[in-house]
Amino acid sequence: MELRQLRCLVAVVEEGGFTRAAARLHLAQPGLSAQSRQLEKELGQPLLDRSGRSVTPTEVAGPSCRTRGRRWPPRTRCGRPWTSTGLLRGRVTLGLLSGAPGHAFDVEGVAAFLAEFHGAHPALEIALTEDTSERMQTALLAGEIDIALLGPTWEEPPPGLTHRTVIDVPLCAAVASGDPLLVPAGRTTVPLAELRDRPLICMPRGTGVRASLERGCARAGFRPRVAFEAASPQVLAQFAARGLASP
Repeated sequence: MELRQLRCLVAVVEEGGFTRAAARLHLAQPGLSAQSRQLEKELGQPLLDRSGRSVTPTEVAGPSCRTRGRRWPPRTRCGRPWTSTGLLRGRVTLGLLSGAPGHAFDVEGVAAFLAEFHGAHPALEIALTEDTSERMQTALLAGEIDIALLGPTWEEPPPGLTHRTVIDVPLCAAVASGDPLLVPAGRTTVPLAELRDRPLICMPRGTGVRASLERGCARAGFRPRVAFEAASPQVLAQFAARGLASP
């Protein structure tokens, strides 16, 4: 039993048929049907009732898919009641935002959890990949990764994705000592409109920070002029401290 087979089965149940499920998973319908039948063959029992106008789960598959198919770890729990040995097999791929701030996100806690989960399910392969938020969002929708920590590039999540906020911090303008934005002394906030004609330092396109900046500037009536880009927040701070984006 592979996790990809379970993902396909859950999609067929949720969509009520192979055509819509294949479109959702970006797969060919014959291939999707073949994977479902292969899973039924491996388990030795029917999982889908194909006799009606829409495909429905059998009594074996229905409760498990409907109540467990969308929980984390994705797709793994759906298959547990059907395994004869109780040993999960397959692969779960997790995405992590490149340069994720360790001081804000408990990366060590994630590592400890993954180690514990792997100890409980040694036959289940766990893969970790780093990428930009935009590319991970595309990979999630294509089923190439199962869960990801990313900075959302959307105002509303696209269809097919659900999310939970784990970090919510405001964007900050970091400037070198003596910058005009620091006047008057003790100033703590800066309207985005004051950044209209300034060269800016920011993370590259495809990141949540960059998307948030561009949306905010658009609402303020201008397009930000990004002069320097870097993928690491620490590097961005060093650039700002050196006055690389001074007016």
